[in-house]
Amino acid sequence: MIKHIVMWNLRGDTPAEKAEGSTLLKRSFESLRGRIPGMLHLEVGIDSSGVDYACDVVLYTEFETQAALEAYATHPEHQRVKHELADLRVARHQVDYDDSPEGRLPTPHPQKETNP
Repeated sequence: MIKHIVMWNLRGDTPAEKAEGSTLLKRSFESLRGRIPGMLHLEVGIDSSGVDYACDVVLYTEFETQAALEAYATHPEHQRVKHELADLRVARHQVDYDDSPEGRLPTPHPQKETNP
């Protein structure tokens, strides 16, 4: 399974403007549920911490395969959402990773010390 996580900082000079943008982003991405082949899970969270280094919104999605994630990038519904939100963000951060047993790094084992 491929996990795709995106975090945004949004435009807005006031908390109300950021809240409005966060709600729009959440609603737009949630409209993708059930419309993207290979997307297993979609969740959108709005930051509640209020700390200055936090992102405003996070998108957490799971895809069956890397190919499904790649198809999502160009899917017309995803392109529609990107177009709707084009002027909303000021920063975007992304992490994609393979959570299948084959995609995980092996756990390092401590080296055994040997006495000469």
